[in-house]
Amino acid sequence: MIRVMLPAHLRTLARIDGEVQLQVDGQVTQRTILDALEVRYPVLRGAVRDYGTLQRRAFVRFFACEQDLSNDPPDDPLPSAVASGREPFLIVGAIAGG
Repeated sequence: MIRVMLPAHLRTLARIDGEVQLQVDGQVTQRTILDALEVRYPVLRGAVRDYGTLQRRAFVRFFACEQDLSNDPPDDPLPSAVASGREPFLIVGAIAGG
């Protein structure tokens, strides 16, 4: 099982308490995790990725194993600790300011 941590506003939107556990078949990538997340919680479609392009939203970041994966290609394999469920895949709401 893949563990996914969502920011509070997305958990509220999807009516989720705590961590999400998803079954991902095949290679574990950002794309396969987000596809599985949107299938299980359709209300999140368009909240993390753009509807048409499936590109990450500007103020959303992805982390795993203390690494920022936000700008990595979405089909790159994620670390084995995420694929095995030892570490979560984190979806984080970024904050901008000056």
